[in-house]
Amino acid sequence: MQHAIKQIIATTIAVLLSLFVLGPAHAQVSERVKVADPYLEMRTGPGRGYPVHHVAERHEFVVIELRNTDWFKVRTVSDTGNDKTGWVHRRQLATTLTEAGSAKTFRDVALDDYLSRRVQLGAAYGRFSGEPMQKFWGSYRFSDALSFEGSIAQVQGVFSGTDMWYGNLLAEPWSDQRLSPFLGIGIGRFRNFPNQSLVAATDTDANLANATVGVRFYLTERFVLRADYTLYTAFVSDQRSQEFRAVSAGLSFFFY
Repeated sequence: MQHAIKQIIATTIAVLLSLFVLGPAHAQVSERVKVADPYLEMRTGPGRGYPVHHVAERHEFVVIELRNTDWFKVRTVSDTGNDKTGWVHRRQLATTLTEAGSAKTFRDVALDDYLSRRVQLGAAYGRFSGEPMQKFWGSYRFSDALSFEGSIAQVQGVFSGTDMWYGNLLAEPWSDQRLSPFLGIGIGRFRNFPNQSLVAATDTDANLANATVGVRFYLTERFVLRADYTLYTAFVSDQRSQEFRAVSAGLSFFFY
């Protein structure tokens, strides 16, 4: 179990890092707009570091085909079939016109993605009663203010190790804000296994309850920073329970 949790956490961290490097997947878009400015600069890639390879002139129509964060891939419409494709920033497209002749509006598309998020995957590092803790979680947001979250955590102490898994119901009253506090409660399982060098030490396998409070901060594109404080209660027997306090901070990636 301990080895499996290590593999899950390591894999999650690797996936999050690769997503951060590669960026979010492209979103399909299909709409035709008319250039209203004197010209529209089209670049070879989605960024200002790419050169301008074509300029669409005023009154010319372009088709929006693809989106990558605030950059849009567009294609010119030519009667001769000699269409040109390139990437245009959202601010340039904000001055174009729809086919009906009205101004085209573009909100902050990255923020729109954040507000419509449904699934999140994340990893965090923290301290569990003073010992180092690694945690992996996945969540599903089924309403604006409520979500279900499943977590796996591992603590590697000096004298023992601890594995935990649990599910939480989270309430996030201001989920439409960039900085959003949350709180939650949940249940799960707790397993503590002392080092083999300790004499007469036995494993502990118990039910687990927890209460957590934290805050999320929308960072950029599809990444969210998170910090939380959690009180864990392990019911080691009918007459005895143990309490543990933990703090952690991490990074998550969301889908919509």
